[in-house]
Amino acid sequence: MKALMKTTKSVKPHEVEKKWHLIDADGLVVGRVATIIANILRGKHKPSFTPHVDCGDNVIVINADKVRFTGDKLKQKVYYRHTGYPGGIKGITAGKVLDGRFPERVLEKAVERMIPRGPLGRDQMRALRVFAGPDHPHGAQNPEILDVAAMNRKNKVGN
Repeated sequence: MKALMKTTKSVKPHEVEKKWHLIDADGLVVGRVATIIANILRGKHKPSFTPHVDCGDNVIVINADKVRFTGDKLKQKVYYRHTGYPGGIKGITAGKVLDGRFPERVLEKAVERMIPRGPLGRDQMRALRVFAGPDHPHGAQNPEILDVAAMNRKNKVGN
């Protein structure tokens, strides 16, 4: 009877093996690449995924200033924040953020909103490094290059 029983193995934090992944975001749609990044940060691509443990990998994103939006989202999508004062709600469009001083924040915010809130989510977000240009200082980690464009094409063919 013991052979018929199945058990689920939970990974402990010290058993997690973290790898490094490199994603070139040039010409990719923000939401589609953000879902792939969020799944890698959470560790959902691994068979040993445990929801309450940070078992995700480290992700380096380059060319984050060259991401694109579909439709009219560059003009219509608004990122809101509040100053803390009455009537202090401020908004900025996605196009202005991409043309501004920190264009990588568009992708960071998209991924951050797909990660759970709380201490575990903050730990997972620390494993994300986003760079506006093609250069990054993490060459010593020998990151594995992910072809996200091919992953998107494969998923579109199946639908």
